[in-house]
Amino acid sequence: MERSITTIHSTPQPTNRVWLGCLVAVVLQIFLAASGYAADDYQTVTVADPYLEMRTGPGRGYPIFNVVDRGDSVDVLKQRTEWYQVRTANGKEGWVAREQMELTLKPDGSAVSFKEAGIEDFTNARWEAGLLAGDFGGANIISLYGSYSLNPNISVELWGSQILGNFSNGWMGSVNIVHEAFPEWRFSPFFTLGAGAIHTEPKSTIIQGQDRTDQIGHVGGGFRIYATRRFLLRAEYKSYVVFTSRDENEEVEEWKVGFAFFF
Repeated sequence: MERSITTIHSTPQPTNRVWLGCLVAVVLQIFLAASGYAADDYQTVTVADPYLEMRTGPGRGYPIFNVVDRGDSVDVLKQRTEWYQVRTANGKEGWVAREQMELTLKPDGSAVSFKEAGIEDFTNARWEAGLLAGDFGGANIISLYGSYSLNPNISVELWGSQILGNFSNGWMGSVNIVHEAFPEWRFSPFFTLGAGAIHTEPKSTIIQGQDRTDQIGHVGGGFRIYATRRFLLRAEYKSYVVFTSRDENEEVEEWKVGFAFFF
C-alpha cells in the first residue's frame, strides 16, 4: 500500500475536513441517542423536595420550562448519564438532574435508589459504538464502529473508516467477528477477524492514477478498558491483506486508539 496510501502526513484538504466533521457529528448523535436508556426500575416517583425543576434537555444549559410541586408524582421514562427524563400527570415531559431525583420517594414513601452503570453493565452490554483514530500503513485513519454482542464472548462489528494521505485518500468498510476470553475483566483483551473492501482515490499528480476498489481481510487483537459509567477506552492492532488485481497482494498494518459507549 506504500504507493497509494501509506505516505500520509500532509494537512487534509477542506473536503476531508468536512467529511471528518460529518463523521464526528454522526458519532456524537449515536452517543446521545445511545446514552438514553430505559429506567424501568423507577417508574413513578413522588416529589419530596419543595419542587422539581424540569428542563428542555439533559443539561444545565437547557432552560427550565416547568416546576413540579411537592407531593406531585412523575413517571421516569429514561436516564441519560446524570439526567432523567420524566413525564408529569398532565403529560409534560422534561429532564431533571440526578441530585433532585435522589430526593424523590416511591409511592409507598420509601426512598428511591438510582443505580449507576458499572462493571457488570460493561460485561453484559449488548450494543457498543465508538470512534477511533490511528495509523494505517503510514496513513492517518479515523474509524467509526457499531457492535452487537451475540453472547458475552462473541460480538459482531460493522466498521467504516476514512484514510487520509499525501498522495491518495480512501475509505474502508468491514464486518468483524470479535472474541473476548474474559469479558468480566475491567481490562478485557480480545481477538478479531474480518473482511471488507477498501477504495483508494489518488490525489492530482503529474501522472494521474486510477481509483481502486479491492477486497480486504484482516486478523488482529486489542483490549477494551472500562472507564466509568457507560464509557470505555479501546486500543487495537490489525494486520490486513489487500487482495489486488495485480500479481501480488499487499499487506498493511494498522493501529488505532479511541473511546466507545456501551448500552
